[in-house]
Parts: sequence; structure tokens; C-alpha cells
Amino acid sequence: MTGVVARSVLSCGALACVCAASTLLGAALTLQPQGDAVTFTDVTHESGLEFHPVNGASPQKHIVETMGSGALFVDFDDDGWLDVFLVDGGSVTDATVAARARHRLYRNKRDGQFEDVTRASGIEHRGYAMGACAADYDNDGHVDLYVTNLGPDQLLHNNGDGTFADVTRRAGVGSELLGASCAFADIDNDGDVDLFVANYVDPDSSKVCGDARARAYCRPDVYSGVPSVMYRNNGDGTFADVTQASGLDRTDGKALGVVFADYDNDGRVDLFVANDLTRNFLYHNEGKGTFKEVGLPAGVALASDGRVRAGMGTDVGDYDGDGLMDLVVTNFESETHSLFRNLGRGLFADATFESGVGPVTLPFLGFGVAFFDYDNDGDLDLAIANGHVLDNTNLFRSTSRYAQRNLLLRNDGKGRFAEVGRQSGAGWAMEKVSRTLATGDIDNDGDLDVLVSNNGQPPDLLRNDGAPASGNALLVRLRGRQSNRDGIGAIVTATIGSRRLVREVRAGSSYLGQNDVRLHFGLGRAAMVERLEIRWPSGQVEVLKGVASQQVVTVAEGAGIVGLIP
Repeated sequence: MTGVVARSVLSCGALACVCAASTLLGAALTLQPQGDAVTFTDVTHESGLEFHPVNGASPQKHIVETMGSGALFVDFDDDGWLDVFLVDGGSVTDATVAARARHRLYRNKRDGQFEDVTRASGIEHRGYAMGACAADYDNDGHVDLYVTNLGPDQLLHNNGDGTFADVTRRAGVGSELLGASCAFADIDNDGDVDLFVANYVDPDSSKVCGDARARAYCRPDVYSGVPSVMYRNNGDGTFADVTQASGLDRTDGKALGVVFADYDNDGRVDLFVANDLTRNFLYHNEGKGTFKEVGLPAGVALASDGRVRAGMGTDVGDYDGDGLMDLVVTNFESETHSLFRNLGRGLFADATFESGVGPVTLPFLGFGVAFFDYDNDGDLDLAIANGHVLDNTNLFRSTSRYAQRNLLLRNDGKGRFAEVGRQSGAGWAMEKVSRTLATGDIDNDGDLDVLVSNNGQPPDLLRNDGAPASGNALLVRLRGRQSNRDGIGAIVTATIGSRRLVREVRAGSSYLGQNDVRLHFGLGRAAMVERLEIRWPSGQVEVLKGVASQQVVTVAEGAGIVGLIP
């Protein structure tokens, strides 16, 4: 993007069932035509993401070995270019193998290359790690990292000079349960982000599963559930465990995926938890720091047949363009993944089959998932990471595969999805044991790229290279003042002609990972967003008019557009 000017007007926010007006600077955006196939190019090796995670797979089949590990897009140096953080696992049985595990932090060099800055960052690996999420919890202008583990989780404070300090003990957030996904959000709208950690099960190592043919990783119902944890930010660098006080102290779930979203547009962020072989939880934010579990009456606790599913990953997004946040959950093979359409009034309908998501996902075991507009046509599409949890699954079911291909589902604009991965580049044809899937614009060219982590295998970075001609786009980065610094929880609505595109800023979703927190709007042929409305977590509503496309704008709360990515 080079020297484009915007006009702004300020007008006043599973392990699943194991059995069966400013001068704006930046890069020019890429274009892509309606109907033409978008090409994703595997740039993992050429970009410098050389990483082989340690899963510690052993004959004892410890459950954590098949679950991880996480990945996220995060701009840790606040230069406007997405960096990458990859979580490493470890070993439960072999100290020598465990010692090889090391997280990786890669800095975006802005030229298509990533530089491994892990050693200089001071980030140290602890325990057997699972996933991560990121947010500026102390509003000092630097995004921090939280890592979930088998054993004490870690909070890594960003010092702002490229280094991180482990402040877990001081902050009081070192849960010792088996943490899976995590997410930050401002649950009480007090201007700082709180933290939810989805804890899975008690990984009792005495459990032995399988049959005469072979030992296998155990089903989740073999293990006891454990409570997840909600930490309230005290505003002084410490957190308080408010799990019980907030109404989240339950042991009848086996949590793997988590996402915050204001599904009923009441100005308070709600919480959805994807559970493995137990019913999913939807926690409605009642205000004053309390939540009420409403999954069953809302229609998202169970599938349409009234049965539980093996929920792993989850995300929210307005796929049908009605302004309400819909919900997707990935499940076990032969179950289909689940798509719940938000009807308003606190109700959802299971749209899995009417949307086309059901038939195409039936053969796959899904983990990471993301709503994203990969073709810049304004409709939210779906990307799904797949891979079995049994490394010997073909012994128990001849048609089942451990390594699976991932799915790219294109939205036709009418709320129906078709699988187009096979025609969208070789990266979607690879068969691996995939886990996390994150989306973000790594090269600031206006289209969304994809990062996939794989269990015991190198990750995949798929660069979106568009098609011969393409639609326009706008990226929006928020900077809160009364609200939390990253505007997490803000709802932004872009009006283009008769269309209203609604996006929400969130920190943590998918499975064990996190997407780019900047909001991406595919605009098709539109040259500008006629009206950009921001509802900040503080309650302030801000309106910008005539914002040109082909830009990455930074909006400060109460000040409008203040600049662009350097």
C-alpha cells in the first residue's frame, strides 16, 4: 500500500472419541476474481519455518502425545507484521526426549522470510506443552503469551525489547491441570483482558486401552473430567481465580476448544466451550462477573440427533450475513463437524447438513477450524485441520487413516459450502496429522494466509496467492484507550452498499491456537467501505466514513484512523 488517503469522520465493540483521515502507508493488496480458484502456495521451507515438534510418542500411549501442539499468529514486536509462535510438546516417559522440546518464536522480516529469534527472546520450554494464546494483559503496548501445559501453565510477559519473562507465579495463573486451548477477553468490560483456560481430563497414566491386536490411546470417557479455569485480571499484573464465583466450576465437561463472542449482541462477551464426548457449554455473560450455562436451551450442547459429539476445535463468525455470530465445532470421524446458525433471541439451529458442511466432513476427524474470507468476496468461508488421534487406527478400522488432508470450504454467498481444497494448491492435498489451524495476513497484501501445526511433524505455512484478478480488501487494527489495548471484544461492522459485514476481535479460538487479531474485510469490487462502525468493549461507538479499500488501517479508540502499518 503506497500513499493512499482515507477520509474518516468520528461520530461518537479432541481429543475426540477414540474408537470409532490520514496518509496511509503499506503494501498493495492482491486481487482475485469471483469464481476463479484461489491458489495457496506452501512456503514453509522457503520462509524459514524449520521446526519439527516433539510429541514424545511412546508404547505407553499417554493421551497428551496425540493432542498437540499449538500455533498462533502474533505481532510480538508491534511492527504491523505478523510473527509466528509454535508450541512444542515434550515427553512424559523419556527425559532425554523431553529435553529436546523447545518452543519457536519467528519474527517476520517483511520480505517473505521469518527469523528464528527464540534464543534471544528468552522463552523457555516447561513441562509438556499443548497450546497458546496471546494478548496485552497489562496494556503496556506489548502483546504477551500464555502457554498451556500438562503441569503448570506459563504466562510470558513481553518486555518490549524482544525478550519475554516468565511471570506465572507472580501473576497467579499457573494451573497444574492438563490445559488445552485458552483465550483472553474482557469479561467485565473494565479495560483489561481476563483469561480462560480450557482444561481437558485427568490424564491417569494407569489406564490401558486397545485390544489383542494392539495398545491404543484411550477414549476420553476413560478419564475423569476436570474444571476449566477463569482468571480475572486485577489490573496490577496479577489475576484472581474466579472460576467458582463466576459459575464456571464444573467437572462434567472435557474441554478442548474455546472461543469468546457476544452472540446475543448485549455488549457483554459470552463463552463457548467445545467438550469431548460430553455436551458443549455455552456460558451467557450475566454481568457482574457471572455466567449462566445455556447450551441445551440455546441448541448448541448436542448435535441434531440429541447425542454428544467429540468436540475439539471451535470458532464463531457471521457466515450467513445476518449480523449474528454463528458457531462451528469440529468432531470425530463419522460424526460430521457441526455448524450452528444463530437465530437471534439466544437460539441456534443445527445447520450442519443444510449448509453442506455435514457430508463433506463426515470422513474426517477435525481439530483446528477458522471462519475466514479467503477469496475476498465478503462471505466467510471455512478452513479445517484434520488428523486422527490413533496412530494405528487402520488396525481397528480398515478405512480409517491417521494422516488426513485438510479442508477448504467455500461459501457460495447463500450460506452453503463446497469443498474446494483440491483445486486450491498442493498444500490442501497433503495428508498429515494436523491439529491447530490459524489464519492471518503474513505479507500484508490483503488476503488471508493459513498456518497449520501437525502432531510430531513440521508445520505448514500456506500463502494465499489469490487468482488472476481479485476482490478488494480492508484490514483493521484496533488500539483501545478506555478499552483494552488490542480492542479484544470489539465488534466492527463494514457497510458496502446493501451489505453489512460484521467481525469481532478475539484472542484465542480454533484449537490450541490463535488467528491474526486484525479484522479482515473482503470487499469484492467495492473501492471503499462507506461506513465502518466500531463498538468498543467500553461501550463507545465510533463511526468512520469513506474508508478506502486496499489498506491496513489502525484505529485508536476515540481518535479515528491514526495511521497504518509502517
